[in-house]
Amino acid sequence: MSKASQRGYHARSNEPWTRLSHRERIPGWFAYNPRTMRPPPLSSDTNFMKILSWNVNGLQTAVELGFSADQLARFLRDPIYHDTVGFHYDAHECNVNFFKNLIQIQDFDNSYWSCSVTKLNYSGTAVISRVKPISVQYGLGIPDHDHEGRVITLEFDDFYLVNAYVPNSGRGLQRLNYRVNDWDLCFSDFIKKLECSKPVIVAGDLNCARQSIDIHNPQAKTEAAGFTIEERESFEENFSSKGLIDTFRKQHPNAVAYTFWGENQGISNKGWRLDYFLASESIADKVHDSYILPDVSFSDHSPIGLVLKL
Repeated sequence: MSKASQRGYHARSNEPWTRLSHRERIPGWFAYNPRTMRPPPLSSDTNFMKILSWNVNGLQTAVELGFSADQLARFLRDPIYHDTVGFHYDAHECNVNFFKNLIQIQDFDNSYWSCSVTKLNYSGTAVISRVKPISVQYGLGIPDHDHEGRVITLEFDDFYLVNAYVPNSGRGLQRLNYRVNDWDLCFSDFIKKLECSKPVIVAGDLNCARQSIDIHNPQAKTEAAGFTIEERESFEENFSSKGLIDTFRKQHPNAVAYTFWGENQGISNKGWRLDYFLASESIADKVHDSYILPDVSFSDHSPIGLVLKL
């Protein structure tokens, strides 16, 4: 993250996300405000799991900006204790080991990490969990897709949690064909196989703004990675049409909200919604809250959260 990105984040502390800045002023659309649009917390006698997903950008940058275990622990306990946290990042393996030691948090004794083995300072995923999973799987089980550390799957009693960092189509859309004609299909097949056993929650940076409501200036971005027709059609064909529910959009069908800001875009609420919780249809109605935390620092992505009744 550049210094410009850092300045952009700090400007977001003035809550610009509460002001509608979308180029398309569709009747009924409104700016998302997590302070006023989240449901009341569940009662203490309700069994639930609270999950957080966050692309922290580069691990080294996060550390340099002051990311610490104490700070993360305070965040995870406010206002309801999170149970499981999925991270997505760009890092060298040595940074991963340093970061693992840095964020050892009481009660989060279950920690699972993966990163690219073919390209330095590239992609990776991690999950820390207070709840011990039944099983853990790394990757899709396909060598051609598993060398970039993009998927970790945790099995719990009632569902699978798939923590994913979907490949970006890249500058000049160099990886677009790989993304939409290879990765998405294999990832979708992987999820459907899991659903044969129990419902699935997909959490992560899926690197696609699904609809025009999910990006501040859609007309100008149709040839940009993350909003091409091919990527959006692939998202629909491989995820939405196969029964995976966009939990935030289900809860807030007309809310303009973003999870990725880029350099200085947070100053004027010009962003993209690239980070998602997708839920199997059989478990989607158990989602109590699907939310975005746009005021949390250290990255050009905002954390997203899910409260799931069990």
